[in-house]
Amino acid sequence: LTFQTTSGYVQFDNCSFESGQLQIQAPGTCQVKFCTFSQSSIHLRSVALCVLENCEFTGSENASVTVEGCPSSDRNWACKHLAMLAKSCAVSVCEPDAAGCPAAKQDGWRESLLASVRSCEIVVGEERSSLLSPAAAEALLGAAQEDTEFGENLQAAKEEEEEEEYPALSSNSSDSDLGSDDEEEAQAVYKLPCPAHGLSHTLADIMDSRLQSNRLHTLQRDLKLKSLQQELQQDKEAQSLANSLQGCVIRQCLFRDGKGGIFIYSRGEAKLEGSIFRDLTYAVRCVQNSKVTMLRNDVHHCKASGIFFRLSAGGLIADNNIHSNCEAGVDIRKGANPLVLCNKIHSGLRSGIVVVGNGKGIIRSNQIYGNKEAGIYILYNGNPAVSGNHIFQGLAAGIAVNENGRGQITGNVISENQWGGADIRHGGDPVFRNNLISCGYSDGVVVGERGRGLVEGNAIYGNKGCGVWMTSSSLPHLVNNQISHNSIYGVAVFCHKDNAGDYPPSQGGSETFQEEREGAGGDNDPDSEEEYPAAQHPISVALVELNSISHNGAAGLHVKSSEALNVVANVIHANHDGGVLVVQSGRLTRIASNSISCNSQGGVLVEAECQVELCGNGIYENSGHGITSKGEGVVAENDIIGNRRCGLQLLRAADMKVTKNRIQSFQDYGIALFDEAKGLVQENLIFQGRSKKSILRPVSNAEDCIIQNNVLVNLKKRFDMECMLINPPARPHFEGGALVSCTTAAGPRVSSITSRVDGGCHNHGSIFCTIL
Repeated sequence: LTFQTTSGYVQFDNCSFESGQLQIQAPGTCQVKFCTFSQSSIHLRSVALCVLENCEFTGSENASVTVEGCPSSDRNWACKHLAMLAKSCAVSVCEPDAAGCPAAKQDGWRESLLASVRSCEIVVGEERSSLLSPAAAEALLGAAQEDTEFGENLQAAKEEEEEEEYPALSSNSSDSDLGSDDEEEAQAVYKLPCPAHGLSHTLADIMDSRLQSNRLHTLQRDLKLKSLQQELQQDKEAQSLANSLQGCVIRQCLFRDGKGGIFIYSRGEAKLEGSIFRDLTYAVRCVQNSKVTMLRNDVHHCKASGIFFRLSAGGLIADNNIHSNCEAGVDIRKGANPLVLCNKIHSGLRSGIVVVGNGKGIIRSNQIYGNKEAGIYILYNGNPAVSGNHIFQGLAAGIAVNENGRGQITGNVISENQWGGADIRHGGDPVFRNNLISCGYSDGVVVGERGRGLVEGNAIYGNKGCGVWMTSSSLPHLVNNQISHNSIYGVAVFCHKDNAGDYPPSQGGSETFQEEREGAGGDNDPDSEEEYPAAQHPISVALVELNSISHNGAAGLHVKSSEALNVVANVIHANHDGGVLVVQSGRLTRIASNSISCNSQGGVLVEAECQVELCGNGIYENSGHGITSKGEGVVAENDIIGNRRCGLQLLRAADMKVTKNRIQSFQDYGIALFDEAKGLVQENLIFQGRSKKSILRPVSNAEDCIIQNNVLVNLKKRFDMECMLINPPARPHFEGGALVSCTTAAGPRVSSITSRVDGGCHNHGSIFCTIL
């Protein structure tokens, strides 16, 4: 049975269609309400306005409603009546959402998230052995409560646990058994507090627990989820789409148990409000420059993705509950560019949102949670703008960028995901900026095989793995992030090849990306480059720069790499192992102008056969040796001051050029050489601590280890040492946002250290210099 009209107006009330089709063609219009369609459908061609209300569609073999063609400008007498009817019944964006997500129905999303965060071990402050108080946990994710403290028993248990996990470093120094009173007295003379240097402001921020707490409050306030009303007030394009009345208006209808819901193509337009789409193959397909506006619909249990966009389609997807679909909740491909605002996208058997094959889109202020794969998955030149979303409790990554995907990912809260909060692999080149990535069950940020991208200004807190985990074959630019209170390393670089085991089950495996994979190399959309540019200018060496890496459960930076790495101008402070561990370095690891201080073991450890350049760093007050090296390279123009053990220790087959450093150890040797260590130790300024130890050298390898033109300074009071760190000022040097480069050992010979000493504090009569 087919009913067809090409002119005039037709209205159906309380009708039942079985195995039939209703066809309306412009300039005809229609209104259908309280009707049932069993294995029946509606086909609209270029209709200016059609209204479907309170209808039920079941058992469709194709799309239940097909909207074809641009709405006609030729409007008949009924269009005005239908427009008034549609406006009078429009869904208000100010009304609360009664459906909500399961978490909202119970205790609210905020309460649900905070409940689990209270068990997340995060330290904010100077004390390394304390758990995060409930107030600080709520500061991390936005609850404003008064500061409280854990009980003494819990605190003692935590301290006991940490003592067992991180035993005190034993010392073989003859002065290691100083009594506490004598030690305090000695420190007054010999031990200098961490001096002011180019990164002191960042270090002060880390050490101020109140400031850290206030920043977390501010961060959560800035990243608070916006309502649809707020979004529409700020986005005129979204407001225009929400108010549009063209093409087909579908309100409070039920689509179930069939193949498709709505199919919009060839510049068609539709508006869907308050409807339910369930147990279909797909809910909505919008293609070929068409537009769809979806407000407050329920889309669930589709056999494929819930909502598809293809071929430059667009529109507004806002305030919908999209859940439990077999593929992605929203699938954006081939130049499609929709607005996806304020939705709840959850409990999917695959990803929440997929952006593939030059797809774009603006994805903002959504709650994306509980999906089996990535909350947002970007690949094959997908390039969306993703901001202000809360992405949490996913069973895989929070946001995954793969296979040359890109995207501007800013200002999101990404928390409690099973895999990395951000996961970048295989040519992915996104910008991750100003996100809160916290309390994940694995690493905060993962940059896997051939991953790239700019990771800037993020707060990466309290993850159970590393703050940032990256492979040596990746080329990220990691800059200006706060990486703190993660359970393992702050930043870890590993030699590792991706394989199928790197992904959660079916992560990117059986998704229907074949056509995007085949076309990824040749059909890039030129507009995509202009709208969301690439992450940054290409870099040839991975760069870790200007980050604050503190209070992590293991080393601040762990390097086991076969490729070159630059580590520049970071603050690496109070980590529960060494500051920097270089375990493997097949090519040069350059560590320059960093502040490495107060770590539970040594400042820098370089293992055998590693190539390292240490230049212009300030290495202060670490609990072990300042620098320990078994490898080869250069140690030049560093300040190695106030460390608990030796300032610099060379072991085994170390082969290092050690030049122009200022070195002081409180109660051990300034420089100690053991085993078969060789190299050049020249023109260093060594402050003698209480032990009066300066340089320990082996007798056996005198020919291979050249020690010459070093200066010893015997300190009589702390003022002497403060003066000695004036010319040049304490390192690292970081002036006006630019690094002050140091002269490497291979560079031109600088002025004599002896003359520098004479020009320093000699007039005070308290320095005794000896040239070896």
